[in-house]
This record gives sequence, structure tokens and C-alpha cells, in this order.
Amino acid sequence: MRAPIGFRISSRRKSLKISQAALARLIGISPSYLNLIENNKRDIGGALLNRVAQHLHIDIDELAGRAEQKLLQDLEEAFADPMLESLPFRPDERRELVAQYPASGAALARMHRAYTGAQLSADAYADRLRSDPLLSQFLHQILSGVTAIRSSAEILVDVPDLGEAERQQFLAAIGRETLALTDVARNLIGQFDIARRDRSDISPAREIDDLLIEQNNHFPELEIAADALRNEIEQAGPFGMATLIQLLEERFGIAVNIGGTAPEGFPGQYRFDGQQRIMWLQGSTKLATRQFQLARLFGELTAPDAIAQQLKNARLSSPVAQRLASRALGSYLAGAMILPYSRFRQHAEAAAYDIDHLCQIYHASYEQVAQRLVTLRRPGEEGVPFGFLRSDPAGRLTKHFPLPGLLLPNSGHACPLWAIYGAFRTPETPVRQVVRFSDGSRYLFIARTVQRRTASFREQAPTASIMLACDVLHADRTIYGSGLDLSDTSSDVPVGPSCRLCTRRECPSRQEEALSPTGANGEIRAPLLPPGFQLGDST
Repeated sequence: MRAPIGFRISSRRKSLKISQAALARLIGISPSYLNLIENNKRDIGGALLNRVAQHLHIDIDELAGRAEQKLLQDLEEAFADPMLESLPFRPDERRELVAQYPASGAALARMHRAYTGAQLSADAYADRLRSDPLLSQFLHQILSGVTAIRSSAEILVDVPDLGEAERQQFLAAIGRETLALTDVARNLIGQFDIARRDRSDISPAREIDDLLIEQNNHFPELEIAADALRNEIEQAGPFGMATLIQLLEERFGIAVNIGGTAPEGFPGQYRFDGQQRIMWLQGSTKLATRQFQLARLFGELTAPDAIAQQLKNARLSSPVAQRLASRALGSYLAGAMILPYSRFRQHAEAAAYDIDHLCQIYHASYEQVAQRLVTLRRPGEEGVPFGFLRSDPAGRLTKHFPLPGLLLPNSGHACPLWAIYGAFRTPETPVRQVVRFSDGSRYLFIARTVQRRTASFREQAPTASIMLACDVLHADRTIYGSGLDLSDTSSDVPVGPSCRLCTRRECPSRQEEALSPTGANGEIRAPLLPPGFQLGDST
């Protein structure tokens, strides 16, 4: 769903009392072309959109309606909920709601999020009841106590000739069981209270996503801190492994051990032991991974206040969210140190965003470069606006940096036609794809698999697929758009965000029922499945 950028340009221009011809002259296009843009008959993006925003003295995010795009995405997710899918929604109802009643739309989105959180809590409690030995024991004690009380009560009621001494014994037994039952119930409630306090209404990953969206995937304060740290490192020697190891030893007394048997309790490719002051890296780790992890550790130890300030301003409701956000910000700082903003952006523009070329310049991994490209959002010095996705071989999305306007699923699986899944068929070879969504929006997808080195024959190499996405308006700025006729829509791949959110009736790849539309008289139509197609059909 696109925001009406043209209408915003027209409204802003008129409020500043600038004529259409004057604005066209300032931004270097004809008045007739500007007229088409203002009437939303031509798309606008890239450098032209930046020039318009500059001359209209308006923030580009406000002009592009990115806050509205986020709300539209949240409502898309809410309206696709199985509890609501049978309601007779009109096709443009969400857009009209956001445009005319944004506060009501935000309220619906928040209520759906709260409802989703409540469902997750209920599922978690159900799982705990099924699998937690302690809770199972509590429930067993409660059932045993209830059974004992019921048996004693039945005897008192059904046996009229009980002696007084026997009656008192049964009454005493009921009293003891009741007290024991009360204690067990109190302990059980206490366990749930602890679990409730430890849980938030939404997942930590979703809270971190919200933090990234609010910051537009860009943290200016961390960029400043990263530049200062980079200069500090380069004063001690060339930026790289040797200098980082030297500084960690001199300033923090940390020994860096590479290879050999992992110390006890050190699973994975790397681990920092704060008590023993050891940073251990598996011998099979690539140079890019070692450099990144050492830079992250140096940044976290040298500039903790910069990270703490960002966490202080963030709305994080649980210790888990705080810990994951701190790690994410530490990784952001490391990426900004290894790939300094201005220098990296200049190289990216000069290389037409060729990720493999940038990897060679900075001795960085493909994923590190791809994630850094997403953060090029500095006002007046923006790069191509990219979104980012990562998937495991099962198709489950494990990381994403959202792109306004592009509905990226928060979890689960995306559309099976996306390049992020096709990349698994051609390992470590970039795959490009121009896609078109049902609302007419078009994007360039670039995907490639990445694989971690294994430490031994017995270890299986984890593989993932990562994907960058940008509006097709920016595709000609990238090497991945070269050779493509971007004006020809006939070769676009028709896709959706996911099966649940896709309205393409004839899609042969559908695996889930979609949000069902309604007919003219309000009746509910059949699910949007191709004729003769059965869910789960593998033919």
C-alpha cells in the first residue's frame, strides 16, 4: 500500500504559497511532470524525492507517509486474523480508516497487538501446564486433595449411622486437606504471577522491531560514537584484528583465544567470559566474523554510555527485551565502526551497491554489508532505502529490518515466491527479482544464501538466506537493476506478503487460506484458492 505522496507534495507546496512552475524549476523537472506527480499519476523516489523534501522544508519520512505505512501494515495483519476474516471488509477500508480516522486505526492495531499478546500468554501457560514438572506436581496435588475432600464429604452425607468419633475424624481430614489444598493453590498462583511478571504483552523481538522502526533503522548517536572509536583504534594502528586484540589486552586485560577446544560452558562460535577476561573464537570462524565480534566487544566496553542512552529512550518491557536490544545496539555500533558511514556510503554509491565488491573493500561478510546498507538513513546523506530479511532453510523468518510501504511478515513465513526462498536453489549466488504486489507496488528483491564454516565433520553447516528489498524506483541506482527493463511490468513476478495476507486468487503456490473477500450483496465468498487446488497439495 502506497502513501499518497503526490497529494502531500501538492498540499505542502500550496501551504508555502509556491507555484507549481516555481517548484518544478527548483527541482529540475517540467511543470507538466510535476502535475502528474502531484495527482499521484507518476511515482517519485530517490534523489528527486529528496530534492522535493529539501525545497518544501519537510522531513522525507513525513512526506512519504512512513508512519501511515506502518499503521497500514499493522491493520493488514489485524484484519487477516482468523477471528476477523469472515467480516465484510471493503478493499480500501484500511486505507480510508488510516486517512480519515488515524487514531481509531491506531487503537485497533494496539488492541490486536494486546489480543495477540494475550493469546501468546495463554499458549505459554498451556505449554507450561503440559510440560513443567513443578506445575504438573501442583496440579496432581490439587486433584488428589479435591478427591480426598470429596470422598470424605460423600461418606459424611451418605452414611447416616456414623459415630460421633468417626464423624469428627472425617471432618478433621477435610480440614487438613483443605488447608493443604489452599497452600498448593497459593504456590501455583505464585508461579503464574512470576511468569506473568516475566512476560510482556508482546514478544521481545517485536519490541526491538518497533525500536528499529521508530529510529528508521538509524541511530545518529551510535554513528557519532562509532566514528570516535574508529579514530581511536586507527591511532593505535591499522584498523583490523591485530589492533583490536592489542587494545582489548592493554585497556581491559582481555585475552583473545582463537581455536583449540572451547572452554567449558562456551558453546557456539564465540563467547566472552567477563570473569576470566577471555574472548574465545572458534578456529573455523571467518575473518569477518572475528573482526566484527572483537569490534562489538571493544565498542560495548568503551562506549557503554552511548548504548545505555539508546536503551533508556526505548520502550522495552522486560529484561529479555533489554538484553536483546543491548546486543542489537552493540552489533549496530560494531557495524558502524567497521563500515564508517560517509566512507561506506561513497563506496556503495560508486560501486552501485555491489555487495560482493563492498565485502572485499572492508573485509566484511555479505550479511554484515547487507545490514549496514539498511542503516544509510542520515538526513541529507541517505543511501538507497532497503529492507532486510533473513530466513532459515525451513522458511522461517529469523531477522528483519522493515521498509516503509513493504509489508514484511513479523514472523513465520513470507510468500513462497520471494527470492529469499529461491536463493536456496542456487547456493551463494545472488538472485534478483522484480515483484509486483496486488496494490500495484513494485520492488526489487536481491537474495543470496550464506553459510557458516563448520568446526568438524560431525557438525552440520548452518545455512541461511538473506534478502534486500527496495522500491523499484531506486533499482536503477544499483548494479542489480542493470540489464532489466524496469518500465516493463509484464515480467514482474506477482507476489503477496504471505498466503494469509495475499488476495491473489489464481496463485498456484498458495498454502493457506487468505482473508476472504465479500460479494456485492455482502455474502462471504469461498477462500481464495485456485480451481481444483487443495491446501497442502504438492503436485
